[in-house]
Amino acid sequence: MRLHKNLNELPAFVNTALTVGTFDGVHKGHQKLIQRLNQKATTIGGQSLIITFHPHPRSVVKTEPNIQLINTIEEKVELLKKYGIQNLVIVPFNRTFSNQSPKEYIENFLIKNFNPKVIIIGYNHKFGKDRAGDINLLKKQSEYLGFEIEEIEAHEIEDISVSSTKIRKHLLSGKIELANNLMGHNYTLCGTVVKGQQFGNKIGFPTANLNIANPNKIIPAAGIYATLVTTNKQQFKGMLYIGNRPTLLGKNQSIEVNIFNFDKNIYGEQLTLQPIKKTRNDKTFSSIQEMTTAIEQDKIEVEKVLEKF
Repeated sequence: MRLHKNLNELPAFVNTALTVGTFDGVHKGHQKLIQRLNQKATTIGGQSLIITFHPHPRSVVKTEPNIQLINTIEEKVELLKKYGIQNLVIVPFNRTFSNQSPKEYIENFLIKNFNPKVIIIGYNHKFGKDRAGDINLLKKQSEYLGFEIEEIEAHEIEDISVSSTKIRKHLLSGKIELANNLMGHNYTLCGTVVKGQQFGNKIGFPTANLNIANPNKIIPAAGIYATLVTTNKQQFKGMLYIGNRPTLLGKNQSIEVNIFNFDKNIYGEQLTLQPIKKTRNDKTFSSIQEMTTAIEQDKIEVEKVLEKF
């Protein structure tokens, strides 16, 4: 997959089949659309191309400034690589871009930059200033600008939209298995290992504390999760805790993982977590000993979940 981030440095595209969207989650609905896009590109002897935006348009035009995202842009890029897209264009979304008229968007953005032969788009796709452009305008423009419009059926668009909404709700309620099933791949949390209070060392469960840089990234509900952990291209099993550590009178959210059979110093390094299943909710214990006993049982439960991995 070729990744393009600068509109001033795009190659001369020929015979492109393109679609436009946020693709948050790159879930099963998106994957069906990507499959169709790739098939269309093959049919016309051209290239498949996805246009997405960063930051999320709704956070720029202030309709949803604190939007919660299933994927960071980096995670989205890695996922789209897996599904055979030939070109991914990440458009820097800002006020100037959002103020283009719908015709300017079509002629000066889509046609001038991407030379599409086919545009695959949903009936409810809006574009241009005040989101005034729609598929009817695209169809009208296509007649003299020389591209074909393929419309995604309403029920398919609804499925894609509903899936994204469901995934967000499942993550926020800790139903990680349901979210992973809708996506067709595991949810990921990526962050930098930072120094914590090192309380885990004292009770025999040292943890790597994660700082998640993107404030819009969805953090699953508080609790204990069986998780896969990747560091330096090596994968381990682990036990993830998300919560404010109420037994220790914590006030801030903590994201920390006990990596099984691992004792390296990884401060400052990047970890990628793939939560597989939530094994229990967060809770307040009456003593440190009661909490330690519970964590020992947690590890047994997590190991059972991760046996197949």
